[in-house]
Amino acid sequence: MAAERRELEGILSRFGGDLKLEWPGAKFARAAERNGDRWWMVANGPGPRSVEKALAEKKNVNGIISTGFCGALDPALQVGDIVVSGEIAFTAPLPFVRGEIFSADRVTVTAAEKQALRNRTGAVAIEMEAAAVKSTAAEWGVPFMCIRAVSDTAADDLPLDFNRYRNADGNFSRTRIALAAMARPFSAMPGLLEFDRNCRRASQSLGDFLADCRF
Repeated sequence: MAAERRELEGILSRFGGDLKLEWPGAKFARAAERNGDRWWMVANGPGPRSVEKALAEKKNVNGIISTGFCGALDPALQVGDIVVSGEIAFTAPLPFVRGEIFSADRVTVTAAEKQALRNRTGAVAIEMEAAAVKSTAAEWGVPFMCIRAVSDTAADDLPLDFNRYRNADGNFSRTRIALAAMARPFSAMPGLLEFDRNCRRASQSLGDFLADCRF
């Protein structure tokens, strides 16, 4: 389970995922086979309400992984690093960091916000959906894991306050974000382009990591 399709692109490039799935409440859904396992890859949209909508109907699965991007709270984490929490047993030849991943229904925009959250929660990273996915996994009686890739470090301020561009359903408006960036071409636009490159790197890291995992 991820928020957006772009968070799954690196996984799709390694796994395939040509088989479309009918998945009410999801923005994107594909199936793939990897190492003898069957994977369902679903993008539900940002925030817990989107998770609840996409997972309203119980599915016959052996476990659920919340994946996608995260913001680093631990200053040692760099863009593309993998952060893991949860209870599913696995082996991975690539390095990762295990620690608490905090969920909040908003984007953490500034380095100061990240430091305050780090001090308050002790978490190593922050994202927006994993707590809701974990709650659903518990209701379904299946194991849960969160595997995230860092898209912005603890020292990074995001180029825009993306929370200002969410609609009533919690989705982000790409059009409004682009217009806001164009209105600040010498500050927001370069930062937005850099953030996009970081997200691409994070997506590739997720694909490389999960492709070599054994569950």
